[in-house]
Amino acid sequence: MNAPSRLKYTKTDEWYDPATGKVGLTDYAQSHLSDIVFVEILVEAGETVEVGKAIASVESVKASAEVYAPAAGVVAEVNKAIAEKPETLNQDPYGQGWLIRIENSLPGDLMDADAYIRYCEERD
Repeated sequence: MNAPSRLKYTKTDEWYDPATGKVGLTDYAQSHLSDIVFVEILVEAGETVEVGKAIASVESVKASAEVYAPAAGVVAEVNKAIAEKPETLNQDPYGQGWLIRIENSLPGDLMDADAYIRYCEERD
């Protein structure tokens, strides 16, 4: 399982980059969802989000899932390309697979990479 140490993680399998404000779905989550075929981002640039608010909906050949905000703040940017190429979440979840970028963010209750890996191992 890939969990970059520079990122923070939620128990609902989102990642958050404190340096850039980017948010995405973890490698663990995308691997369990399998082939992602649809992504809908539910927020727009300029919108304020709260921790735990649904920011995206993801569908795969196996299941669907909501993606929640790991931090509160203003949505500065939305990755519109992800809707056109949802498979990017499977191929590059921590790179081109980001969903939104939050400015002036206040993170929620997040785990570091080691704690997240232990948490995922406990669930398997």
